[in-house]
Amino acid sequence: METSLTIAEVAQRTGLTAHTLRYYERIGLIAAVSRAPGGQRRYASADMDWLAFLLRLRETGMPIQGMQAFAGLRSQGDASVGERREMLEAHLAEVQARVEALQQSMQVLSTKIAHYRAIEAKVKTTPKTKRPSLSGTAPERKTSDDEHTSKTDQPRQPALRARPGQAAGNRR
Repeated sequence: METSLTIAEVAQRTGLTAHTLRYYERIGLIAAVSRAPGGQRRYASADMDWLAFLLRLRETGMPIQGMQAFAGLRSQGDASVGERREMLEAHLAEVQARVEALQQSMQVLSTKIAHYRAIEAKVKTTPKTKRPSLSGTAPERKTSDDEHTSKTDQPRQPALRARPGQAAGNRR
């Protein structure tokens, strides 16, 4: 005999609230869960497996509507296997694109951190200079970021342009 879990036990194991579990059932993400004689929900291991998969879809950014569409296809059985595979392939491609974008951002951050570490090391080994007078204005100078930032770090935003036939100073 298979053991079943209460909604509280499932909530604890999945990190979902009991409210979210009821909501998932109400909107069709989870098929109707079996009930104990008193009407309390009892989740079987198959329900837990499906919930684990739904959590993966959610974690990878699939919207609720996409999860509902997938659940609807799943309820059709093997006849929808091809559609489900295609749906997951499209979702995987989106996830891979986000991962690549994050990796590029990580590289930029790592480069900037290395740059700051180099400046810190240089500052520690450079003898201290006389402080500027507080009464005067500070000279304009580039920061270490200005010196390090190159054209390849980040794409520049396009300049604002006037509409054709309109001077740059005459914008509305």
